[in-house]
Amino acid sequence: MSPAAGPAAAAGPRREDHPGAPAREQTWPQGVSHEATMSIGAVLAVLQPEFPAVTVSKLRFLEEQGLVTPRRTGSGYRKYSRADVERLRYALTAQRDSYLPLRVIRDQLADLDAGRSVEHPSHARVVTRDGELVAPAAGARVSAAEICELTGAGEAEVDEMASAGLIIADARGRFPGRSVQVVQAALSLARHGISPRHLRSVRTAAEREADLIDQVVAPLRAQRSGAARERGAAQAAELAELYATLHAELVRAAVDQLG
Repeated sequence: MSPAAGPAAAAGPRREDHPGAPAREQTWPQGVSHEATMSIGAVLAVLQPEFPAVTVSKLRFLEEQGLVTPRRTGSGYRKYSRADVERLRYALTAQRDSYLPLRVIRDQLADLDAGRSVEHPSHARVVTRDGELVAPAAGARVSAAEICELTGAGEAEVDEMASAGLIIADARGRFPGRSVQVVQAALSLARHGISPRHLRSVRTAAEREADLIDQVVAPLRAQRSGAARERGAAQAAELAELYATLHAELVRAAVDQLG
């Protein structure tokens, strides 16, 4: 596979197109409409049920990175095709399930555009089994061996992550189901030279944010009403997503300052 091209090179020159312009059938996926008819809001409505955290700014960011190139109307509005939506879905899935860097996803899309096959990471066994997600359900508890089975991590790697406080076992030695996603992310960072011990500050920051969220929702959780407690849980989940979005944007802004 050739080295990843920069975002601008991957995206190609900016074109101002009009509705009804010829479709760009040469890009992947073939057999899906390349007619640009959808607004960015319509694309968001299609993708959010599968990717609840996706936002308009995220879609624009993926465009800036050269993963998709929507058409522009004469007045500058973005127009997407069904093929564009599938490219976005491919990128979002690769980020969520395999934690692939954008440069790798961009290379994969370029290979698909050229008709070449793409080899997916063998460690991403959490993604599907006969087309179904096999990540543990919310609230599930898993053993270290199950984490290894689902993620491809070695026992020593799981032990290192536990020692760093990234995943925490209960008295029976079992971990929250979400530990699978944590281990997946930590494995991907390790491939870039970032070890679990470097991530202790991330865990500490997450705990501080959870404490703040708890303070906000505590009045609802304290009520006897089941409905109030459900609202508290929903509010806590929403705040967690907002914190995650804020953290991601702050990291991107800090990286941009690196020059």
